[in-house]
Amino acid sequence: MQGTVDEFSYGVVTPLVAYVMACLGGALGLRCTTRALLVTHSRRPAWLALGSAAIGSGIWTMHFVAMMGFRIQGAPIHYDQPITYASLGLAIVMVGVGLFIVGYRGATGTALFTGGTITGLGVASMHYLGMAGMRFDGRFAYSTATVAASVAIAVVAATAALWAAGRVQGLLWSVGASLVMGLAVTGMHYTGMAALNVHLHSASAAAAGGPPASVLVPMLIGPLAFLLLAGAVMMFDPLMVMGRPARVPVEDKPGVPAAAVASHLARHSQLHPGRRPAGHPLQHASRAPQNR
Repeated sequence: MQGTVDEFSYGVVTPLVAYVMACLGGALGLRCTTRALLVTHSRRPAWLALGSAAIGSGIWTMHFVAMMGFRIQGAPIHYDQPITYASLGLAIVMVGVGLFIVGYRGATGTALFTGGTITGLGVASMHYLGMAGMRFDGRFAYSTATVAASVAIAVVAATAALWAAGRVQGLLWSVGASLVMGLAVTGMHYTGMAALNVHLHSASAAAAGGPPASVLVPMLIGPLAFLLLAGAVMMFDPLMVMGRPARVPVEDKPGVPAAAVASHLARHSQLHPGRRPAGHPLQHASRAPQNR
């Protein structure tokens, strides 16, 4: 028999909280990826791995926060924990593959397309594997066209996010990119849920599905704590917050190596903030003929 589904049993609370979780994971992951592009190759894997875990945890937390508002009339819901946690691992691994491709190959061309596709498929795979971990007296059926649309949304959103990670440098731009990414990931989730049809094997005496929040909250504690910890790491790293450091101007003088001039200016700015050293190009509007 056809099951009656309620996806918003708590009203707009669960969609809004789910969106915030998606934005938080996306913001942390994008800043970690941007940070990875500013460090040496030896330190880059650590930042990319942190970004992968942040985005994967954010997507997974968003999904199951949204599922707190999901009810099936007359069918209590339970979750298979191994499959549920496997969906988290799958999200982190596939997002990580995409981030490492962009982190080492750049956020352009084939690397961006490949990384975005793998990351988007990771987002969609996490969603449908998480749905496969649900246990109730019935089964799910999906509309193929709507499922394809949800996968396309995930791939486009992931590609846009990876492009932003490689291009966006300022904090405000990163916040904007994170908001867009959160909207796209949440939209992918509810598009996938719109593809869902529930078929019950028998009608239960219960008026509605069991309280999934009591089952899901303990599972969400770990990923949520990780997101908060990653957020604290970002807050104490100026480059994570502000993006790329300002370039040091180099004076073009014959016979003076550019690297030596840049080093001198950098040291002077540290010792005397706000002051320019003598001979700085902004102090002299014109140069002697021999220096032109």
